[in-house]
Amino acid sequence: MILAERLEELLYRVTNPTRYIGNEWNAINKEWTGERIKVVLAFPDLYEIGMSHLGLKILYHLLNREDDILCERTYAPWTDMEELMRSECLPLFSLESKHAIRDFDIFGFTLQYEMSYTNILNMLDLAGLPLHSRERGEDYPLVIAGGSTVFNPEPLAPFIDLFFIGEAEEGIVELVRSYDRYRREGLEREEILFKLSQLPGIYVPRFYDVDYQLGKIRGIKPNREGIKERINKQVVTNLDQAFYPVDFIVPHMNIVHDRAVIEVARGCTRGCRFCAAGIAYRPVRERKKETIIRLADQILASTGYEELSLTSLSTVDYSDIGDLIKTMSERYEERKISISLPSLRVDRFSVNLAKEVQRVRKSGLTFAPEAGTQRLRDVINKGVREEDLYDAVRAAFEEGWLTIKLYFMIGLPTETEEDLEGIVKLARNVLNIGREIRKKRQKKMKRIEIHVSVSTFVPKPFTPFQWVEMDSKQEMIKKQEYLRENLKGRGLSFSWNDPELSLLEGVFSRGDRRLASVLEAAWKKGCRFDGWSDHFAFDSWREAFAENNLTIEEYLRSREVEETLPWDHINMGISKKFLIKEYQRALQESLTGDCRFKGCTGCDVCFDLGVNLELVGGEKSAD
Repeated sequence: MILAERLEELLYRVTNPTRYIGNEWNAINKEWTGERIKVVLAFPDLYEIGMSHLGLKILYHLLNREDDILCERTYAPWTDMEELMRSECLPLFSLESKHAIRDFDIFGFTLQYEMSYTNILNMLDLAGLPLHSRERGEDYPLVIAGGSTVFNPEPLAPFIDLFFIGEAEEGIVELVRSYDRYRREGLEREEILFKLSQLPGIYVPRFYDVDYQLGKIRGIKPNREGIKERINKQVVTNLDQAFYPVDFIVPHMNIVHDRAVIEVARGCTRGCRFCAAGIAYRPVRERKKETIIRLADQILASTGYEELSLTSLSTVDYSDIGDLIKTMSERYEERKISISLPSLRVDRFSVNLAKEVQRVRKSGLTFAPEAGTQRLRDVINKGVREEDLYDAVRAAFEEGWLTIKLYFMIGLPTETEEDLEGIVKLARNVLNIGREIRKKRQKKMKRIEIHVSVSTFVPKPFTPFQWVEMDSKQEMIKKQEYLRENLKGRGLSFSWNDPELSLLEGVFSRGDRRLASVLEAAWKKGCRFDGWSDHFAFDSWREAFAENNLTIEEYLRSREVEETLPWDHINMGISKKFLIKEYQRALQESLTGDCRFKGCTGCDVCFDLGVNLELVGGEKSAD
């Protein structure tokens, strides 16, 4: 019996079979032929999370527009489905054709979150592939990975054949075709990997040796002649002309972000010193207004969605955002299509934009002061003043919003008790502003609600804070308890994240290859879906570290700026000299301006990668 027929008979035994049936609107089902290169893209989490991921949508449609390439999808099966697959000897399969993953030529993972790494091992195992790259022979698919956490690939190095460093639209088709050509020429796997390593942005871990001394890295060097010493991040040079899909797959079930999405810009130059994405996607590149509107019309027509999200790291910073929002709101208002902005600045201008886009449906607003005092906001280079926050929330309450969410971090470098007190003070002042306005309009407004969400700062590679020590579990708990005790009362709510989960994220964020053995040991103990609180087993992780003679604490330590870091062989285009300077400026509580308005700050990305800051959103265009 073929795999598809077996699944049909068994799926009634799992809680949510819709995750595994495929056949969604706009899904692409190509004929399996010997001439086509077969790629399966994998998201190492549930279907409803992976289906919301824009990068996977782009690559899926980009590859499938090539006639000689067939691209399908797979997601991490939930625990009940995994149990069924193992008991019935069902391999991991693709959604479109229900082929086993081993039938594909390339098995590609997207890396978005460090705590999904055990799911990658689990999916390799469910697919019937050896976990370690060196144990996979000629008959196995090539296992590749890319995405936002690929800039420190070392904890996954033994398991992945090659990593694509940077924005995959720039070279994924060339990579796929090159692999197919070398394979058809009869080259052995080792030689194929060597040839692929010559392509821009390709990192093959087996061709690099890491030298350790007393738990620190002495060096990372190629172990074979002809291997580049550093791997350059790949960047889309012209976002406006880059491929963007319009026939998004429409799922049969609710997903995390079930709406049409348009990436209006890529990159951010605000320079928040804690933000990995702000560094990873530099420089800023925008799409033209007429391009965005054309894409929006096509996506809405092909999907039937009634909500359209304009996404980027900082959508409000799009160079003509006011005119874009006004044009699109007027264009779609009669059809009751709502526009959403995923990020707002802390100012009155953002509130006015939110008012414009939420004509159709009004939801809550989120502002991110990040820190409780001006001193600490200056340390992290967050250009927000207390008055800006109060002005923004006052405008929001006056326009009828009842619910405001405030986002902060704890554990930031140089944090003091005063900074924690500042979070409480800001939250209560925002609540009082809302109550004052409500009191004036007693008959028109319901109760004001302020939700305070606090996450723990995790040092990330290629940021000015990549060298700092991370808070211990005890420190996190103490700070969370203080905030929980002081953010009580009518109109206030407080949420926080699991300190043990934050610890592990911090470990794998800045980890080295030695963590691969810990990762494998934890997976063997049953760890998977670690980002889900009801599945996270911290004790199993502790045991995995102990069995491999490592500790969580040694990875939380501060680093010397002269120290070799696990990711030093990856070139993001941002000079280490600039990151050190920004680290020093942080300790001096000194701000660095936005290069869009203040001139070049010397990060070197434009010069190193040969790509320019591209602000085209304000150009005049025909409707």
